[in-house]
Amino acid sequence: MFWHTNEPHGLPRDPFKSCVIPRPIGWISTISPDGVPNLAPYSFFNGVAGDPPMVMFSSGARSADAPKDSIFNAEQTGEFVCSMVSLDLIDAMNDTSAAYGPEIDEAAHAGIEMEASELVKPMRVKASPIHLECKYYQTMELPVDRNGSGNAICVGHVVGVHVRDEVMKDGFIDVLKFRPTARLGYMDYTSVDRTFTLNRPEIKPAAE
Repeated sequence: MFWHTNEPHGLPRDPFKSCVIPRPIGWISTISPDGVPNLAPYSFFNGVAGDPPMVMFSSGARSADAPKDSIFNAEQTGEFVCSMVSLDLIDAMNDTSAAYGPEIDEAAHAGIEMEASELVKPMRVKASPIHLECKYYQTMELPVDRNGSGNAICVGHVVGVHVRDEVMKDGFIDVLKFRPTARLGYMDYTSVDRTFTLNRPEIKPAAE
């Protein structure tokens, strides 16, 4: 099948989010300018550079009078933390995905234990195996959606990384111990339970 994305596709649900998969989940913690903690998961999340290390998360439903809490807080305070989601945290993560108001501390509401960060003020999910402490870098505004709400990408510079010893093996992060969880399309998720190694090919000199 083929469809123009600005025209009806005729399917029960929009399949676009099932085309670009799996998407890692960034569990973003921020603090509002008024000091209210916020914790929310984003599946439009990824690393975008390695040196310096940079990450981004993207949000919809953004407008001048109703900005998305995580991006607004990051812009206003200059900081955020990404706690990576392992398989055993999937239910807790989902509990924080509801559309709570900016006055609600999602972690406290869901009974999620947080711990202090080293370099930034937002706290991190204690049970998460990996945390990325970030300084806000830039927001990129994207086109508005069909309902007139905005979309935006928030980019951060990773200034500190925490990795729990139990997911390390011989100096490497063991993905099968980490069991990162990712978003598929619709309401489906997946978790890494198999890996394989593929070395980059070497360029052979041309024959004389």
